[in-house]
This record gives sequence, structure tokens and C-alpha cells, in this order.
Amino acid sequence: MSAANKEVVIVTGVDLAAEAVELLRDYQLVYAGAKPTEDDLIALARQHQPVAIIVRYGGVSARVMDAAPGLRVISKHGTGIDSIDSQAAQQRGIAVKAAAGANAPAVAEHTWALIMACAKSVVGLDQRMREGHWDKSTHKSVELRGRTLGLVGLGAIGRRVAAVAAALEMPVLAHDPYATQAPQGVQLVDLDTLLAQSDVVSLHCPLTPENKHMINAQSLACMKDGSILVNTARGGLIDEQALIAALASGRLRAAGLDSFEKEPFTAPHPLQNVGNTILSPHIGGVTADAYIAMGTGAASNVLAILNAQAVAA
Repeated sequence: MSAANKEVVIVTGVDLAAEAVELLRDYQLVYAGAKPTEDDLIALARQHQPVAIIVRYGGVSARVMDAAPGLRVISKHGTGIDSIDSQAAQQRGIAVKAAAGANAPAVAEHTWALIMACAKSVVGLDQRMREGHWDKSTHKSVELRGRTLGLVGLGAIGRRVAAVAAALEMPVLAHDPYATQAPQGVQLVDLDTLLAQSDVVSLHCPLTPENKHMINAQSLACMKDGSILVNTARGGLIDEQALIAALASGRLRAAGLDSFEKEPFTAPHPLQNVGNTILSPHIGGVTADAYIAMGTGAASNVLAILNAQAVAA
């Protein structure tokens, strides 16, 4: 079948893994570029009338959906679907899917990189060494054995983080309103209990209108003095100004952040001047393996919906 006769799948990015492209070989792939705006996607949707959109960067609004009446599925290249107007999609009969668990190993590993770096002051000590200092007689790191880890969210990523905590002999608390059972060694608790009893709090939940700024001045005040906060989920979960104040006061020892309220992170940014933070540009799930897994997961979700609808028709 020639490209001109193939139905179109728009990809809001510049590429897909070769394995994902092969899965979608019977469709014409149209790439929207690295930073597509809403207007860019509307124009592409009107021009190509896609049956599916794979979302890598940017979002898909109701206006984009209305520009493509034949759109049947929106598939996220990853796990978080907060960049897709799911309510608008439901109203229009458009399926919304995520590549659940595809980047879980990568994000769980990055979570532990941030936890360890915060507990052991890796970045600060490196900088001090490069400036000519030798802080052996004055510095004390945090030993994690016996410290309590609190996980907000117990999905595929949270469970992997918990498994490592068990190997480190850390008690684990978890808060997840959707979890009916927990792995061995993990205790399900309410959020207030988790914040009050955890030495390390790590966020692994989606961003919803209900939990925006769930970590705010009030919740930070409930946390232990000298505790560590890590976020490899969504930036909107944290009130960044409240976090900066908690870090400055000493309420928190450190924070490891891989996501931010506004992305891309643009300088100057207040967090750049906070010494007890470790920052990374939302790359927790960005590995060669995760790139393939997310691409094939997103492509498989597209095919599952389109093939099921074809059979039903």
C-alpha cells in the first residue's frame, strides 16, 4: 500500500523507536516536531486527518481532537496522560491509552539515584572537593538502613522502588487510594501518617486536579525535620515556593527533583539558587531501553484500539 493510501498516525515528536515504526508499518507516520504547539497540531490534524495520535511532547486538547473527526485513539508515549484532555476524549468517543510500566525500571533507578545523592550529599561533596576542601572530619551523611521510606503511589514504579528499599533494610510506607494490597514489607497508610513518619518521601502518582500541590506548606510542615523529598513524577504535585521555604528553614535536608511545575525548566529559576536540591531535566524515564519500551507500548495500544474497532465494525 502506498503512503498516500495509508491512514495517518501523528507523532508529537521527531521520531519513534525503529521497533515501534515497524509495528505501525501499515500506517503513515507524520512527525509534529520537538515542540509542537496546539496550533501546530490543529494544522497537522486538519491536513492529515489522523486516526491516531501518539503523544511524546506537548498535549492534545479538545481543539486538536475537533480538527480530526476520524480520530479514534490517543496513545501516550509513556505513563502520564495529564497532557491529554481525557474528558474531552471520552465525550468524543476517543480512546486514551498509556504505555503503562514501560519506563518503570528507568524511573525507579533514577529515583534511587536522587535518594542516594541527597542522603550522601554526592553533588555538594564533589563541588567542595573541586574547590580544594577535604570535609572528612566535619561531614556526616545519612545512613538509610532503618530509615522509613514513604511512597506516594504504589504502581509499577513505586513497587520497584519499594523492592530496593527492602534490600537496604528500610521500612516502607505507601499511600495509594487505588491500591487494595501491598507487596510484603510495605504498609498502606493515609497520607498524613506517611508524611509524619517517613524519613524519605518519594512521589510516584499521576497529576490530577485533585492532587495538584499536594506537597504544600501545610504538608511540608507535617514532615520530619531533616527528611528528604524526591519527585520523579509530575512537577505540579509540589508547590515549589513552599518547598524552597522548607529547604531554606532546614525542615528538609534535601530534595531531588526530576520534574517541575513549568517545563522546560527555564533560567533564571528560584530552585537554581537552592544548594540542597539536586535537579535533573525530567529524564528519569529516558534510557535507550525505555525509549523502545515506550514506543512499542504506545504503538501496540494504537493497534489494539484500531484493530478492535475494525473487528467490531
